[in-house]
Amino acid sequence: MGFNCGIVGLPNVGKSTLFNALTASTVAAAENFPFCTIEPNLSRVAVPDKRLTRIAQIANSAVTTPTNLEFVDIAGLVRGASKGEGLGNQFLENIRAVDAIIHVLRCFDDEDVTHVNNTVDPLRDAETVETELMLADLESLERRAESISKKARIGDEEALAQLSLINPILDGLKDGKPARAIKPADLLSTKYIQNLQLLTAKPVLYVCNVNEAYSDMDTEATASIRKHAEKWGTKSINISAAIEAEVSQLSNVTEREDFLGSLGLTESGLAKVIRTGYGLLDLITFFTAGPKEARAWTVHKGTSAPQAAGQIHTDFERGFIRAETISYTDYVSCNGEQGAKDSGKMRQEGRDYVINDGDVLHFLFNI
Repeated sequence: MGFNCGIVGLPNVGKSTLFNALTASTVAAAENFPFCTIEPNLSRVAVPDKRLTRIAQIANSAVTTPTNLEFVDIAGLVRGASKGEGLGNQFLENIRAVDAIIHVLRCFDDEDVTHVNNTVDPLRDAETVETELMLADLESLERRAESISKKARIGDEEALAQLSLINPILDGLKDGKPARAIKPADLLSTKYIQNLQLLTAKPVLYVCNVNEAYSDMDTEATASIRKHAEKWGTKSINISAAIEAEVSQLSNVTEREDFLGSLGLTESGLAKVIRTGYGLLDLITFFTAGPKEARAWTVHKGTSAPQAAGQIHTDFERGFIRAETISYTDYVSCNGEQGAKDSGKMRQEGRDYVINDGDVLHFLFNI
């Protein structure tokens, strides 16, 4: 699996410019007027991971296959979207379809680029979008609660249990708190809340679109967003869409690294988004390697060995026997699978083994 991120924000904050740069494409039109993006633009990008390159070199793999990340550029939202203003209904439905939200906020001044509210205030913009999402969730959840309450009044135990989960979220939304701020006590409750498809339950990464000079430092505007993110237990990062647009035009990896280095940057915006996004979604990467192919696979933290095998093929999970496991560090230091085996660094792990980030795995199965 990869993961799917919707890029959202007010009109003219740089969503489509950032989308084009991150995906090294010109799929999304980037124009200076609201609702330039109407239909969501989708693009898959390879997740950069130097570990995969090193593993492929050691295994002498003929093919290297990275895991993928999907970006979705969603139409700009305006005040009143929860009631259908602008492209509100379409915007909200597009957000329901993604795993996580990249909330782009304009943190730069440019007289040539209009702002829907005439002034640059990223904290106000963040609250505008979040308010609309909370209002949409509130309306959806109140309708559901009303339906469930009828069953609860006659003593239906399942309905009573559902209300015990819904009511705290309703109270939070009325108090201006997103659904993600309400932490369920157990996994079963978490899965129920996920099935509600609440917009404000989705993980959010705030991306401050800054001038080139401030891509790696705080300003008053970006500091306010960082504090806002911390308030809700999430993160913010600074990215200059202008810099990313230039990076995307460089096809050579060395040229990209040299260009970023000349600006005092150690990684691209894409790498920063992926690294932070993986953390927010609790995602990790494991690898498979051999002469034919070295490949990266993405799973959630806590995934068992049979479940990880199932990412490759359902038969692998169904007939799982064991997983021959080498940590990435041991794989490199032992110069591959045979060296790890000879050094006693290859482990035989069973059904209860939980995958670690960087594991190099070979699954044995029998169907």
